[in-house]
Amino acid sequence: MILETERLYLRELNQTDFNSLCRILQDEKVMYAYEGAFSDEEVQEWLDRQISCYQRWGFGLWAAVLKEKDEMIGQCGLTMLPWKDKEVLEIGYLFQRSYWHKGYAIEAARACKKYAFEILHADEVCSIIRDTNLASQKVAVRNGMAVTDCWTKHYRGVDMPHKRFVVHS
Repeated sequence: MILETERLYLRELNQTDFNSLCRILQDEKVMYAYEGAFSDEEVQEWLDRQISCYQRWGFGLWAAVLKEKDEMIGQCGLTMLPWKDKEVLEIGYLFQRSYWHKGYAIEAARACKKYAFEILHADEVCSIIRDTNLASQKVAVRNGMAVTDCWTKHYRGVDMPHKRFVVHS
């Protein structure tokens, strides 16, 4: 276990989480900001990338496990992402649709912000969010972040404007 909140614990993803990850990454509505659901191969690449992040940086997106059911309901964690001409420390989160609007994303994101500042001694942490993803933007604002700049990413053949929400230690 990496982090614990009132209702969740966050731990590293592993291969046994593949099916749980599919419930998130293969849901069209969950993945609308990514222009659609992932294939099995893309889910495996995502999982492999997180495991690689753990080895490289000691963090990545972690499995968000609901304590009362001991069930993975989402993922939340810290990643290094490209932003314009640099890499930035980002809090990312994705949850199964059936667990939306219950406060799990903000609960996990706040714990990740605390981890970034207290354990990693980061000066700032951000969330990079597509301009159309209003629910995730609300989570970022509730996590004390404010928009600092915008940039258009090119992904799956689509120009996707993104906002970078930032909070400083």
